[in-house]
Amino acid sequence: MSAVRNIRMLVGYNKWANNMLLDAIAQLPPDEVTKQRAAAFGGMSFALAHIVIVDQIWQAHLLGQDHGFKSRTTELPDSLSLLSEKLKETGDWYIQYADSMTELLLNEMVQFSFVDGGAGEMTRGDILMHICNHKAFHRGHIGDMFYQSGYRPPSTDLPVYLRDGFKEAGPTQNILLNDNIKTN
Repeated sequence: MSAVRNIRMLVGYNKWANNMLLDAIAQLPPDEVTKQRAAAFGGMSFALAHIVIVDQIWQAHLLGQDHGFKSRTTELPDSLSLLSEKLKETGDWYIQYADSMTELLLNEMVQFSFVDGGAGEMTRGDILMHICNHKAFHRGHIGDMFYQSGYRPPSTDLPVYLRDGFKEAGPTQNILLNDNIKTN
């Protein structure tokens, strides 16, 4: 088992888990999605917006571009449909990016500036691990909000993905069975 394989598997897992969560959120009454809560970022749509923003920030860092964000949060999140579209787009991008990685590239250092202006430096592999961990962390927050609303969140655990959604097709191909997404 290599670092490249693990990164590819984890970014595929994040795309799958996000899709499972987005499908479940779409089944909720709309007011549950936008409801202000005493929770991480103030509610489901705010947590999703934070995930989208952070995905875009790190994507820009990996590409060596300026992301233009002044905050990791927003006072007015996009609609659920737009947040879903953005999460799916960045999920696809991260899968393609991970599929382009080699052990050497994963260990390459990337210099960047944090949103607060501080300097940072991480390997490409560490950035991808952070992105995966970050989304899992906030999916947990959103899962708790499901319970607060009297609903059950989907099961997005890694072993469920490995059983139901992941099949290794070759060294650079991941197939997400439940999403009918193929990355070659």
